[in-house]
Amino acid sequence: MGIIVRKNSDDFGGMALNKLDPEVLKSMGNEAYKEDRFEEALALYDRAIALDSNKAAYYSNKGAALIGLGHLIEAVFECKEAIQIEPSYHKAHHRLATTYLRLGKAEKALDHFKHSGPYAKSKDVDQCQALQKCLSRCTEAQKLQEWNVLLNETQLAISSGANSAPQVFALQAEALLKLQRQQEAYATYQKRPSFGIDICTKFFGMASSAYLLMIGAQVYLAAGRATGVGRFEDAVGTATNAAWLNPGDKNVGMVVKRARAVASARVSGNLLFKASKFSEACVVYGQGLQHDPHNSVLLCNRAACRSKLGQFEKAIEDCNAALDLQPSYSKARLRRADCNAKLERWGASIQDYEMLIRETPGDEEVGKALFEAKIQLKRQHGEDIEDAKFGSNLVLVSSNERFRYFVTSPGMSVVLFCNKSKQMKVLQALHQVSKRFPSVNFLKVEVEDHPYLAKMEDVSTIPAFKIYKNGSRVKEIPGKNHEQLESSVKLYSS
Repeated sequence: MGIIVRKNSDDFGGMALNKLDPEVLKSMGNEAYKEDRFEEALALYDRAIALDSNKAAYYSNKGAALIGLGHLIEAVFECKEAIQIEPSYHKAHHRLATTYLRLGKAEKALDHFKHSGPYAKSKDVDQCQALQKCLSRCTEAQKLQEWNVLLNETQLAISSGANSAPQVFALQAEALLKLQRQQEAYATYQKRPSFGIDICTKFFGMASSAYLLMIGAQVYLAAGRATGVGRFEDAVGTATNAAWLNPGDKNVGMVVKRARAVASARVSGNLLFKASKFSEACVVYGQGLQHDPHNSVLLCNRAACRSKLGQFEKAIEDCNAALDLQPSYSKARLRRADCNAKLERWGASIQDYEMLIRETPGDEEVGKALFEAKIQLKRQHGEDIEDAKFGSNLVLVSSNERFRYFVTSPGMSVVLFCNKSKQMKVLQALHQVSKRFPSVNFLKVEVEDHPYLAKMEDVSTIPAFKIYKNGSRVKEIPGKNHEQLESSVKLYSS
């Protein structure tokens, strides 16, 4: 029987492995590494080091396992230890160089590539030199506040190998914030490599770590609830940590002040709003916006106050500003739709409601609002609103004219062709789907009464569903395939 290697801590047979030759442990670690069992490999290399701390290969291999786990900074320290033991260890130099490159340390990467012996290739040196130039252009663009240039250069830096450099991701997030592209800034910051503050500070220095945190605080302020996550408290905490690392930096101090003011305005404003003190809440949100004029959450909250006060035009202005910053901010879109409905601007209201219903097809509140807006628009245009009834929007077709009216109108219609005899399962399925998609027309054609319609629409089996969009037939579904019905309605209504 062979040795059973356990992944958990203590361990690979405890004392048994301690008695093994460290070279055996290294070989076992290598096998685990080849199979991408990096934690197991790491533990085995640690055992080997504990038995013999003077072998460079153990530290270098441990660095490889750490890289596999995404712990790049720790890997740097292990590779440096290997080189200290054996200065001419080419493989460790090469491993350290590639890690430095990923972390955005082009100059150090270049130095170690030059000491990598047979492992080094000319393209490695070229890549380092290209990254050096790119990072220099990033620094210059930031200094000159050329944000589009900085955005392009950071993208180039990442594609040039610095794909785990938090500084580069922070620079890119800063550029996006300055360009008022808040959602992209948040997404970029979330994609950054997540290193702990302590080890990040140890490797990059206090000033650089403070900058990373400062940008993070600004990203969290800009993101707010539009991302689906409340980040105001995170902004305050992150900014405070940045100030602790670099208390003398004026920019960090300004971000701390702004984060606290905006978070305070949101909390105080929300309390006033809940107390129905809308005028006071509006003032408080406005005070927060003086510190952060482009905060989409405060804009949307102030819009809610203005709507309650009957200031619909001003509320729409705030919603427009919030949506310019966060195009997917559903709450701002809903408030704008409601305000336009109050002003009887049915077309604009319908446009927003339809976007919302595509995002959440089962939202009954939005569905009712959309239905009502469509009725009002038809009434405004003097159109027929016969058969219009929300919540039971299954229309029994009474004539060819009524059928043509629905399937040729803008939007989407789902038609069930069936017999008069009871087909409860099919009707029940159609009813359930109609409740989830209130903006869609659902029709029932009884083929005994309308054989000509069945013939004209090429109905070959009964029951059958046919989907029409903007006057064209786009899908045919067998009547028993209820799952396909729902998925198709969702597809074509988006």
